[in-house]
Amino acid sequence: MTDFERKVHRIIFNMTRFGKNPSMEQLKRKTGKGERAIREAVKNLMRQRMLKWDKHKKVWIF
Repeated sequence: MTDFERKVHRIIFNMTRFGKNPSMEQLKRKTGKGERAIREAVKNLMRQRMLKWDKHKKVWIF
């Protein structure tokens, strides 16, 4: 896991702990990266099975 992926994972984890799903705009602001880099990091985290999206509840699962 790269530093950027770790940062995205930490942001998503901390925000979902308090019942909020971070939007793309929030992730852009907090990471300072573009949408393409964030989407790529999230896809890599999902491939590594660090993150999973629950379609029915619309929340992240760790």
